[in-house]
Amino acid sequence: MDKVVRWHGGERALQRTIGADVVFEGLESRIFHTQLSEQQRLFFAGLSFLVIGAVDDEGDVWATVASGIPGFLSSPNVTTLRVHAALSETDPARQGVVAGASLALLGIDFATRRRYRLNGKVIESSPSQVDIRTAQVFGNCPKYIKVRRLVVGPPPSVPEDQREELSTLDDEARSLIESAETFFVASYVDLPELGRQVDVSHRGGPPGFIRLGQDGLLTVPDYMGNRFFNTLGNFAVNPRAGLAFLDFERGTLLQLSGSVELVLDGPDIDTFPGAERLWKFAARTTIRRRSAIAFQRANSWLV
Repeated sequence: MDKVVRWHGGERALQRTIGADVVFEGLESRIFHTQLSEQQRLFFAGLSFLVIGAVDDEGDVWATVASGIPGFLSSPNVTTLRVHAALSETDPARQGVVAGASLALLGIDFATRRRYRLNGKVIESSPSQVDIRTAQVFGNCPKYIKVRRLVVGPPPSVPEDQREELSTLDDEARSLIESAETFFVASYVDLPELGRQVDVSHRGGPPGFIRLGQDGLLTVPDYMGNRFFNTLGNFAVNPRAGLAFLDFERGTLLQLSGSVELVLDGPDIDTFPGAERLWKFAARTTIRRRSAIAFQRANSWLV
């Protein structure tokens, strides 16, 4: 059976816009792996922070975060990543973390700016543990990651009903988005024969790099990166996205799920210095969860 992970049509279409399809032709087996290397197993085992992308029963995609003391992630073998944690009942992504579901993980170490993405399928899910079978494992460059020192504290002691569904973005939510230097985006495609593939990624830039309209529409610049176009390629096939903005001081998580429009050319791109293209996001559902993550300290500094 062919174990090579192939680019799908949306990824190839975006790559063609800049000639990257020629550069990457035949290189999938060198970029994507179906198993964890020893280095990657050690990397995940040392993390205290994990980003997750999941799809709920309605087909809406969500990005969320999980945390624990180093060791809360482990790999009993080279094709399995084990998460020794459970998502809160208030987390909209929880519905998509069940046995048989496709899932995306992003392991990120803000102190060193290292990150790996792992996409696969849930093979076992319990109240305290989730096992994911690897299908696609690959690294990303550290560009646009702000260096932070995160120390995860004990689990939040707030009641489980600390969840608000916002009909519109209030001042607190708008401030979090407009001041963000980091957010996470989940996307997915349903492919013939291959089935569902979910992905989750980091996006970063200077404070205010996201433009937020009065109507709640987010315009996000897409800067030069690895040119894989995993996220935007998914958007080209399935224009749905799940966004997560984390308040690194208070642990509040703002989660949005909605639709995307790609902007590949036009004068609007020039209004974002350094942007090569844009995407616009309109939220259908917005949820704020306070104390979703407990940080003892969340000091940050620029390199």
